[in-house]
Parts: sequence; structure tokens; C-alpha cells
Amino acid sequence: MRTSLTSRTGLAGLLIALIAVATPAFAHEAHNKEKEKAPAQDHAGMNMPVDSAAAVAAYPLANCVVSGDKLEDGDMGPPINHVYKQDGKPDRLVRLCCKGCVKDFNKNPEKLLKMIDDAAAAKAKGQKPVEAAPSGHSGH
Repeated sequence: MRTSLTSRTGLAGLLIALIAVATPAFAHEAHNKEKEKAPAQDHAGMNMPVDSAAAVAAYPLANCVVSGDKLEDGDMGPPINHVYKQDGKPDRLVRLCCKGCVKDFNKNPEKLLKMIDDAAAAKAKGQKPVEAAPSGHSGH
């Protein structure tokens, strides 16, 4: 009788340990599946993570949409890869030259997103995208 009780207790303990170990793994898997359900779209409509190297490479502008300064090798240091989030719409990558431009972008995102979309459409047609005219950083 004693052996039977010991094996039951051991089996119950093993079962509890398995549940404790497996639960976080399943929760993490569900979290990853949720991310997969709504991938961001790049400017050509292809699904990819919004902050991936491919999304950065596909970004249609070489200059900051706010200031017009160069994104790569510009005076403001490395560019800021800002992820713009709006309810009911895919996340958008907006590359800006500095943190001050992130604040300015958020003041009027619709106008600036249209400029990015127009540049992406021009790039898709094999045309040179129209870049924002350099205006400097007088606003910030």
C-alpha cells in the first residue's frame, strides 16, 4: 500500500511540474501567433515586420520627411526608425533624422505619411521619389 501511495504522489508531482514548465511555453507560443496574425505592411504592400532590415531597405526616401536632411551620413547622427501606430491600420515605419523630428511628425502625421506613400508609388513606377525640401530644424 505504501508503494502505491508513493508512486501516486510522485506521479502527481511530476504532472504538476510538467504543467508549470509547459504553461509559459504555450503562452509564449500564443503571443508569437498573435503577432503573426497582423504583420505590418511595407510601402509596396508586402508583409514584413515594420522594423526589419528589409523594411528599412524598402523605405522610399533618402531624406527625413520632416526636415529634408539626409537620413544616412547626415549631420544628426544615425536615423531614427519610428514606428507609427494607428488604431485599425498596420504599423508604419517612418525614418527620421532626429528625435525632434519625431515630435514634429506626430503633430501632422497624415500629411507626412502621404508624402511617404507618394514617394513609394513613384519608386514602384521606376521614378525618382520627390524628397522633402531641406527646411532644417528651426521647429525644434
